[in-house]
Amino acid sequence: MAPRVPRWHRGRVAPGELLLDAVEREALAGHEGKSGAGLERVRLLDGRALVVKRLTTETDLTLAVTGGTVGWEHLLWRSGTLDRLPPHVGHAIVDTWLDGETTVIAMRDLGEDVLTWARHLDATECRWVLDRVAALHRAFLHHPPEGLVPLDRLLSLFAPARLATARGSDNDLVALALRGWEMFEDCVPADVAGPVLRLLADVGPLRAALEARPCTLVHGDLATVNMAFEGDDLVLLDWGMPSTAPGAVDVARFVAGCSSVVALSREELLAAYRRAAGPAYDETAMRLGLLSGLVWLGWNKALDARENPDPAIRARERADLDWWVREARTTLESGAL
Repeated sequence: MAPRVPRWHRGRVAPGELLLDAVEREALAGHEGKSGAGLERVRLLDGRALVVKRLTTETDLTLAVTGGTVGWEHLLWRSGTLDRLPPHVGHAIVDTWLDGETTVIAMRDLGEDVLTWARHLDATECRWVLDRVAALHRAFLHHPPEGLVPLDRLLSLFAPARLATARGSDNDLVALALRGWEMFEDCVPADVAGPVLRLLADVGPLRAALEARPCTLVHGDLATVNMAFEGDDLVLLDWGMPSTAPGAVDVARFVAGCSSVVALSREELLAAYRRAAGPAYDETAMRLGLLSGLVWLGWNKALDARENPDPAIRARERADLDWWVREARTTLESGAL
């Protein structure tokens, strides 16, 4: 088994002093993150490379929308939760601290081990990832940590009413999501569009139904671009929205956001997770999770199905949206909600 990642300097260096040994600093632009947090690459005197993230409620959209006052990664790290990740599931955080109203998160620079949207996963890699995600869900099943992102905030991250309060933000994601939801109502049948839009206005019923199922620690933003492959370890990055929920919430987010960059079909991804999850799998939770995937990213799917300049991608995204509509309809008709 690969050795666990050491917690550099914790207990030996005061918060913030880690960067006093910096000999090179470089702002990182054009990274995959869309929340608005600032990133820089730092090289220390001893040769170690770090990526340092800084965020506040003013600069980071997800922190503001989820109701946080300091970075959720900071709270998760300080609680010791990340020390309890199962074998072959890792993280990259070296230390975190508060600098006034700014949360600073120092992470190991994993370089090319970090996945991008250009990196497509073959079938073996998909199952490898889901095996490790399932291990995470089993490890915290029935006893997730406290003090995480409220599940209703996670589920309604892109709700129009919530985003409208950030309309003046410099983050382009706000305007895109609001326009996407307008398109969603036009291009999705009323029997599904209506309930989804009502859940966006009041996600309480979906939250309650999910919390009634077996719950665990979920990453909250499970996507390939928040992963790195380091030997036999899956390193999960950007723990900015950890929550307590059935593991199905993570899986639905992964399927919703990453189907175009993985070799397995949506059905094959769900089957692979079912086999790997064991006691962490719950069929009702998965039905609800799939509905949550449309509540989360329905706006994005509508945008791509209508506005992507590539006709082939528009057709692919239209088919993808149709699949999610069918799954949502099945959940709504099942009585699970």
